Amino acid sequence: MTGAVDYSKVKIWSGRIILGILILGLWEVLSGRAFNAFWLSKPSLILERIIEMLQKGTLWFHLSVTLQEAIFGLIIGMVGGTLLGILIAYSGIFERWVYPFIMALYSLPRVSLAPLFIVWFGIGMSSKILMVVAMVIFVAFYNAFEGIRNIDKDLLDMMKTYKASRLQKLRWVILPSITVWILTSLRLNIGMALIGSVIAELVGANRGLGYYITYSSGMLDTTGIFTGLFLIMIIAVVLEQIVIQLERRLLKYR
Repeated sequence: MTGAVDYSKVKIWSGRIILGILILGLWEVLSGRAFNAFWLSKPSLILERIIEMLQKGTLWFHLSVTLQEAIFGLIIGMVGGTLLGILIAYSGIFERWVYPFIMALYSLPRVSLAPLFIVWFGIGMSSKILMVVAMVIFVAFYNAFEGIRNIDKDLLDMMKTYKASRLQKLRWVILPSITVWILTSLRLNIGMALIGSVIAELVGANRGLGYYITYSSGMLDTTGIFTGLFLIMIIAVVLEQIVIQLERRLLKYR
């Protein structure tokens, strides 16, 4: 059985850059030749549109709104879901009572909640943040809940032997044990947060990348649609890299 190969950062990033250039290059060459450029646009046209939006000031106008909605909703959903998971995992029989109801809420198609949030809270940022929270909170809850259930019982027994307080158990056993679970849910929820904010903007908004995609769709502007999608992907990649750096700092002991 062979161990994991430790590739250098240079090799990893070189491979990623080369692969990205190949994909974009093929797209640029094939667009207008193998398929109609109207339907899938071109990377060069997307770049031109981004530069145009930057010059007009509309790039940051739309991007910042979606970013704020996603980050605020992500923070609220992660904190709320994680705390809920910890509390319910330690709630005894209450866990058995409430768990089926949480499963019922989780099974709801959360995309269908977007129109309700718009009706209840309007087309402002509040409805978008709530949509993000609805997308994020269950992933955070289940990861924290399962993290608690997978804590080594021998460690907890040892803490009882030393008559450790609840705060000491939380600090020295529980939080270190579920850190990996929390960071995993955070990485998963980056995409969920962006999906939630964009879905809410698609349903009803007057700014944001979701609004820009809807507006471009109404104008049959495929370049605008792909520009919005490309910017969303860029945000996701940047946020994930931030979480990866955070993960490396918090999990140095591993």
